[in-house]
Amino acid sequence: MAQLAEKFLLSRLSRAGFVALLAMAVLCTVLGAPLTAAAAAAAAGVVICGRAFHSSRRKTPWPRIQQLFFIALLLILLTSFWTGPWTLSHWLYAVPLVAFALIPRSIATFATAVIVVLSVIAAQWATGLADRHQMISAFLLTTLLSTLLIFLREYKARQLAPLRRTDELTQAASREYLSADLHKEIQRSEREGTDMSIIMIGLDTHLSDNDPDEDIRSILPRIGRYLHSQIRDFDTYYRVADLQFLVILPGIATSDAITRAEIIRTGLCTLLESHGMKLTVSSGIAGLNIGDDADSLQQSAANALRRAQQQGGNRTQAYSAWAQASSHRQAPAEGSAS
Repeated sequence: MAQLAEKFLLSRLSRAGFVALLAMAVLCTVLGAPLTAAAAAAAAGVVICGRAFHSSRRKTPWPRIQQLFFIALLLILLTSFWTGPWTLSHWLYAVPLVAFALIPRSIATFATAVIVVLSVIAAQWATGLADRHQMISAFLLTTLLSTLLIFLREYKARQLAPLRRTDELTQAASREYLSADLHKEIQRSEREGTDMSIIMIGLDTHLSDNDPDEDIRSILPRIGRYLHSQIRDFDTYYRVADLQFLVILPGIATSDAITRAEIIRTGLCTLLESHGMKLTVSSGIAGLNIGDDADSLQQSAANALRRAQQQGGNRTQAYSAWAQASSHRQAPAEGSAS
């Protein structure tokens, strides 16, 4: 609920900011302030291309367009040192925060350093500004504070990462907890003498001509909600890779896990198709056998999923230790016969 509220507020603030900047651009155009109007229009372009304005803005080419608007805004702000109005240069105070939000960290660091140097040089040449030195001092101090805030944000994210139980995008449990949780379920199953199975679910991205990573990111929350609706209260599901999930099914034999996996797989295919995505889903099932541990059970499910995808995808495959051993024994014989 907190994440939904945050997204709602960000969307509202983004739309309100876009309207305000657009109104400022129109007003400055009427009043004969073209540079300020251009800066407001470029800032409005940055806002409308942001993912907070609309979830579809995550897809290409919106991030690139947003970066182009940001570069245009920087050039306009630097131009204001020579041509005026000098008050427009105060917009540079927000540049470090915006830069680190829009572009990669290394590029943002370089861009911020270049902007600071160019701003100092421009202020020295702008002899018509009586208080240019005070303005540069304030700009440098603001940049330093912005850098400190960015550092504290990154430090906090790193400190909280090991404590984050769920994936923010899909609400699935984090992969860091998978081995420990699976180990506990294996011990419980062996202690109580009950069955246990796991399902590895993966999207067949290699079957599509287009790279689905950007397109499918917008639907990953729906995939997470669908998986949550298909499991029992004491089942757990994890996001083990960008487009792969693992479900732990305590008390479920392999045969029943196959049925459940097929229901989930066909449901996900229907979900993807309803959103216009020509992607299929495969699943691999592994049941708990004597001597299995958390790593070997995960590997068995991963092998089953890989086998399903190698056979063309869009199918469910159960891992069989006997079948795997049989295929390994037959391989040399087939090679010698040929």
